Parts: sequence; C-alpha cells; structure tokens
Amino acid sequence: MTLSVGVVGLGQMGRGVAANLARAGFLKAAFDPAPGARDLPFCHDILFTAGRAMAAACDVIVFVVPTVTEIAASLRGPDGILSVARPDQVLVDLTTSDPVATRALAAEAAAAGRAYLDCGMTGGAAGADAGTLTLMCGGDAAVLEHVRPVLAAFTRKVALVGPSGAGHTLKLLHNMVVHTNFLVLSEACRLAETSGLDLAAVIDVFNAGNARSFISEMRFPNHILSGRFDGRSTVSNLAKDLAMAAEFADRRGEPAPYTHLTADLLRRAIALGWAKDDFTTLYPRLADLLEPE
Repeated sequence: MTLSVGVVGLGQMGRGVAANLARAGFLKAAFDPAPGARDLPFCHDILFTAGRAMAAACDVIVFVVPTVTEIAASLRGPDGILSVARPDQVLVDLTTSDPVATRALAAEAAAAGRAYLDCGMTGGAAGADAGTLTLMCGGDAAVLEHVRPVLAAFTRKVALVGPSGAGHTLKLLHNMVVHTNFLVLSEACRLAETSGLDLAAVIDVFNAGNARSFISEMRFPNHILSGRFDGRSTVSNLAKDLAMAAEFADRRGEPAPYTHLTADLLRRAIALGWAKDDFTTLYPRLADLLEPE
C-alpha cells in the first residue's frame, strides 16, 4: 500500500521536498501559513491543511520548518497532530535543531503512539528541487526502512547514523564544517583579489587541488562568480545553525574555536542589518564584516 504523506513547511526547502513527493504519488496534504503557499502547483489537488486534519489523512508527516519549536506547535493542543489517535504514524523531522530538544519531542511523540525520525538534510534548496538531498537520520532502523520509499522521492542518499537525536547531532557538525569553510574560503579569495589575482582563476586552481570543497566547486561558481548571489539561504539561517553548534560544543565541554569565531562573525552580520540577505552576499561585503569593531 502506498503511504500517504503530509508536508508542513513549504519554504525554500519544503516546496522542493513536497513537489517531489507529489510527483512520486505520495503527497496527500501540505501546509504553510505564508501568503501564496496554497497557490503552489502541487497544492491544487491535495488537502491544504495541518493539525488534526493532516494527522487523520496521512501515514507520514514531514516537517520542513526552521526548528523543533514550530514542530511542537503543530503537534500540541486540541487541534494538534497528536490530538488524533493514529498508531504507527511516522513523523519525519527535517529541521536543523538541538538534539536535546529533538529527543524530548521524539519522546512526546512516542507517548502518543508515533515514531519519530530526526533527519538532518544537506544539498540545499537546489538539491530539494532536484530530489537529490542527503539525509542523516536518527531513530529506529525498522521505522526508517518503512518510510524509505517516501524519503527516496526527494533524496539521493539516506543514512541511519544512530538513535534519536543522532541525525540532528551530525547536522550540527556538518554545518560547523560548511559554514566555517564558506567564510575561510571567502577570506582567502578576498586576499587573492586584493593581491591582484583573478577570482575565477583562483577558484579553478583550488578546484584542481586540495583546497577544493563543495563551496569552491558549487557555491562560488554558481552563486558568486556568476554574480547571482542566490544561494537560497539567509544570513540569519547560518547564524542560527552556528549558534546551536557552538552551544552544543560548549555543552559537551569540547573546545570549538573556529565554530565560535564563525558564529561571532555571523552575529556581527546580523548586527549590520544583513539578517534577511542571501548568505552569498557576505562575500562582496567581507571587508565590512571583518573590519575590527
């Protein structure tokens, strides 16, 4: 029997996830309170609803929202998802969140008869659109296998990395690497340009050597050298991720100086009024960001 799926959150990532689920024949319901969300093409022939109605209609509910705070609001209350008796329903959490909060929410869902998978995702909005995301999942192996056909509709790789909370732990570590790398590569490229080197030539050489990374191979050519500055994630989103990663490291008692430095720089970018800007626009404004306070 084909599983019926609901998606909560139709932003930059969620709309790609939902569109691929619709193409694969899984999507039964979706919801986002943002103006115009109902007009997305895949919403025309499905239920546009959340809470009790989505819970009653769907075997699997996928959350593509900023944090577990939004998930908790969807689950709780007299009209929340957990107010409906739906044994064996699976909740799939695609947020970037604190694993402590994730485990607490998973326990709350379990008390209401639901299984919960925390699945950090990587691949960006373009990967969501193309259905090529990678998921790092925490939870029960049997539950993951049950919903694997659903996840396959919008992913290229799905890996079980441990019990509840493990997926979000790995996502924080992943973002520590990616966001710090973006800023250090930007710093190196700025030094290259101020030294008279051609940025495209620098990136070409980096990509032929050991300095290559996803940032150099994809972000710089596609979103910076192109002049489009359309990475489809905001400065505030990166700041949120790094703040959580820094807090996670502190809680573990592990030093994380590069993570803290990156988090501080992103907080400064927000203080400069850039919170809602695409994060790739940090590159042309790097001199202002790095100017001593």
